[in-house]
Amino acid sequence: MTATFDLNERPDYDDVLQRIADYVLTYRVTSTEAWTTARHCLMDTLGCGLLALRFPECTKHLGPLVEGTVVPHGARVPGTRFRLDPVKAAWDIGCIVRWLDYNDTWLAAEWGHPSDSLGGILAVADYLSQKRVSEGQEPLTMRTVLEAMIMAHEIQGVLALENSFNRVGLDHVLLVKVASTAVTAKLMGATREQLLSALSHAWVDGQALRTYRHAPNAGSRKSWAAGDATSRAVRLADIAMRGEMGIPSALTAPQWGFYDVLFSKTNKDQAIKPESERQFSLPQPFGSYVMENILFKISFPAEFHAQTAAEAAVILHPQVKDRLDEIDKIVITTHESAIRIISKVGKLANAADRDHCLQYMAAVPLIFGELKAEHYEDDFHNAHPAIDVLREKMEIIEDARFTREYLEESKRSIANAIQVFFKDGSSTEQVAVEYPIGHYRRRKDGIPLLEEKFRSNLATRFPVQQCEHIFKVCKEQNGLEKTPVHEFVGMFVI
Repeated sequence: MTATFDLNERPDYDDVLQRIADYVLTYRVTSTEAWTTARHCLMDTLGCGLLALRFPECTKHLGPLVEGTVVPHGARVPGTRFRLDPVKAAWDIGCIVRWLDYNDTWLAAEWGHPSDSLGGILAVADYLSQKRVSEGQEPLTMRTVLEAMIMAHEIQGVLALENSFNRVGLDHVLLVKVASTAVTAKLMGATREQLLSALSHAWVDGQALRTYRHAPNAGSRKSWAAGDATSRAVRLADIAMRGEMGIPSALTAPQWGFYDVLFSKTNKDQAIKPESERQFSLPQPFGSYVMENILFKISFPAEFHAQTAAEAAVILHPQVKDRLDEIDKIVITTHESAIRIISKVGKLANAADRDHCLQYMAAVPLIFGELKAEHYEDDFHNAHPAIDVLREKMEIIEDARFTREYLEESKRSIANAIQVFFKDGSSTEQVAVEYPIGHYRRRKDGIPLLEEKFRSNLATRFPVQQCEHIFKVCKEQNGLEKTPVHEFVGMFVI
């Protein structure tokens, strides 16, 4: 007989929500490596945001929704004169740090850029620090910001280890929203109940599709999607802090919960997943693993799966730059994730389309010996038809070992190899690069280059003396951690 009612017994909060909440509220970061890497991550992320301010397509999104709005103790957007409410400031900061696809990356079953959460973290911390000082209280310090970054990285990264949201067509910015919600609610002083409420709303909020990241719809929304996500997180945290009730089985509710609505089907044939695959796998406790192992984009503003391809292309540049017309074919050997995300043929419609095209990101450094953000712009592309000529000569091959070692915990490689064949039957050697310069395995070589990248990005916005002061503060761990947040952010105001 068909039931004519639902059993209305309100459950406890879903276990995943409770594990996230308890981690954020009770975990104490003891890893020196995590604290140091978080400082480097802060530098790199802010530098990427400053560099993005050179691009009008980015800056057109910034500023108050209503011109002339004055916000007491408003959060500052680094590199600008804007003082905004924390929700819009989070949007703006998140937008600039992600615009050029140049900030850090995490790669597993799901992909993402955990430092996108800095938008919400810095906006809320700056506002709260100013407000506390105005009320005669102690300001928040940058140690609080670094701790929030470590935790936001960890939530996103652990959820990404074995759970593929892209396989069901969802964009990874949902992890930005969930992690940002948790850590900004904590910054606001949330109780456990308030934090659980905020998290539940983040999961039932409806999630962005990956449509704007893939052919034939790749476009600039992918550059502001994370800003939108971290901003929404601040709003949801604020709603919960006002006493809004939560939704305890946001994930597990039959028919209506996240698992059944958004996580139960594959995106290829819409086949229903087995019951065992419909719920999240959390293969390890939350700690500081993700920050310690984060991947930095140091050499190229390019989607991370193409970083080693671009590096291989730079190595081959001297051998091919004077023989471009003699090239018969170019073979790029890569891993499955790169093929699924960024391998594309045909006309590329815009800069966002180009910086997510493996072939484009290999062709430019083969020709010019470098790959910069400006190389994706229409003017550059239109002035150099040789780029598309080379793209048409490229063959993409998957290497099973590259694919396997991409997912192996002990390796986490992001390998690409390039070989160029000429019409006379000769060829270059195959140049393979398995670990990009920003990989954990190359930290010793990478950090000096990351610091130089930060200095260079600072110089695009500030005079020399201001650049040197900022760099000096960021370079010293203990001093940075003790710096009041509002004083730190103030250094980036123009």
